[in-house]
Amino acid sequence: MPATPALSAPWRDRAGRVSALKLATFLFALAPGIWLAVAYGFDALGPKPITALTHSTGEWAVRFLLLSLAVTPLRRIANYPKLILVRRMLGLTVLAYGLIHLGLYIVDQNFILSKVVSEIVSRFYLTIGFVALVGLAVLGVTSTDGMIRRLGKAWPRLHKTVYVIAALGLFHYFLQAKIDVSAPVYWTGLFLVLMGWRAMQRYRLPMNPVTLFGLAIAAALVTALVEAAWYGLKSGVPASAVLGANLEFYDGLRPAWWVLITGIALPLINAARLAMDRGAKTKPAPLRPDREAVPAG
Repeated sequence: MPATPALSAPWRDRAGRVSALKLATFLFALAPGIWLAVAYGFDALGPKPITALTHSTGEWAVRFLLLSLAVTPLRRIANYPKLILVRRMLGLTVLAYGLIHLGLYIVDQNFILSKVVSEIVSRFYLTIGFVALVGLAVLGVTSTDGMIRRLGKAWPRLHKTVYVIAALGLFHYFLQAKIDVSAPVYWTGLFLVLMGWRAMQRYRLPMNPVTLFGLAIAAALVTALVEAAWYGLKSGVPASAVLGANLEFYDGLRPAWWVLITGIALPLINAARLAMDRGAKTKPAPLRPDREAVPAG
């Protein structure tokens, strides 16, 4: 009988073989944590290292959450079914960084749990973040094969709450960013791309490079509006001024442009995949041994 630990290793497939895709994903999931630990060890995180770690782990939780949401669109657009093998790993990575994020906040509050609870209850952005983390914990606990079997048809419905959790996580990101919300705006734009793709699937809209390019443009435009609305509501900056800044490049590209650039990857991937599929169809099949051409004698 094969050893259970070997079979349960995150870089192995269900047959117990090492999966290059799962191994690469596992190492990628560990990389930010290792980098942050090294930076902390070398005192390279500024005057408030615990605060810096808290913010960084929260940001990585958001990034991995959106990456996990990108698995289904990418596997279908690229026609690469094996990507589904890493979705659970990415989801658990989100939970891990979220729990570390909370743990570091507790450390930053000198382990005074009563103060931590009081802050979470009284500060809206902390309440939102904590609710999102609880939701992630529920999804993590119910992501095992056993729980999937027990929950049956209720499991997909439960795990669709990840969309609400992602929205709450992004809202928490916005609120804690306070002044410069460029990063939250960008990741919200990518969330719009991913949810837009799901809306296209739901309403059975054609999925091709042209429609995916249109999705990227639409998401970028909505992203610009979200940024303008946020600054208008929080700081009173006229929306027209923020929208106008998107057309000025002297201070770098605004988040909406980065959303467009990232979103264009989808139609490019889809076009490349379609070209590969057409090439495979037109490639002549190899002759069977009994049908090989025989030189004229």
